Amino acid sequence: MKKILFIVVPPLIAILIFITVTIILNKTSNKGGLQVTSVPKSKVYLNGKLIGETPLCKCDQNNMITTGEYTIKLVPFQGDFSYFESKITISSGTLTVVDRSFGQGGLSHGSIINLIPIDDKKDAQVLIVSFPDKAKVSLDNNLSGTSPLLLKNITESDHEVKLSKDGYKEKAIRIRTIVGYKLEGIIFLSINQDVGASAAAIPTSPSITLTPTPSVKKITILTTPTGFLRVRESNSISSAQVALVNPGESYELVSEEENWFQIKLLDGKIGWISSQYAKKE
Repeated sequence: MKKILFIVVPPLIAILIFITVTIILNKTSNKGGLQVTSVPKSKVYLNGKLIGETPLCKCDQNNMITTGEYTIKLVPFQGDFSYFESKITISSGTLTVVDRSFGQGGLSHGSIINLIPIDDKKDAQVLIVSFPDKAKVSLDNNLSGTSPLLLKNITESDHEVKLSKDGYKEKAIRIRTIVGYKLEGIIFLSINQDVGASAAAIPTSPSITLTPTPSVKKITILTTPTGFLRVRESNSISSAQVALVNPGESYELVSEEENWFQIKLLDGKIGWISSQYAKKE
């Protein structure tokens, strides 16, 4: 029952608005804050060191984190979920917010929000990066463009950012912009399982003779320096990106070439990944 709840709850949460608090902390030398939340509860590692469990907030003057770039890793206590790993930046006097809802395969979603000082102290900016990219971005219900997207001269206030893309669950977050800062939001979208459900529900004609299904080879994504692996349109690093996959996830192997695997994603799309960061089952 718990396993079912972990799979069902994240997509439901995605429909709601994530209230992401981004505040200016007291300027204390070269330190910044870190807030981490997750569903289900998870262990939190920073550069390989266990620093606590979710919900976690390194927000007090005595336990804030030295500024710089870090690798954060979330390992769920319950459920058969792959861990989440990504790069984050801790900036002086600001709060970095990490949120993750775990699901099987492409059903995970979440966000990483932080504030970065900019030269123009009279401007407030918002940078939205999404995985997958080319998602429609709306600010306060006004379509603003597609990700990755940089918005300038934004009013210092509370705003709602909403992302949508065919085949993926819509996701919305609540942010607060600050003059003199760029709010950077990295948004991870989850696959919409409802797409194609009607086709899957069509019964098989009784006149069709079924033959044994050949064994399907699988590949598993390995740990990468970025915490994710790009899926490309063809077997070339210059080819267009069609999706992202995460370490620990498994996909059907369609074919392979030297240094490349062609895989089938959960939404039916076909793409190529580097064999350096994947292994055959």
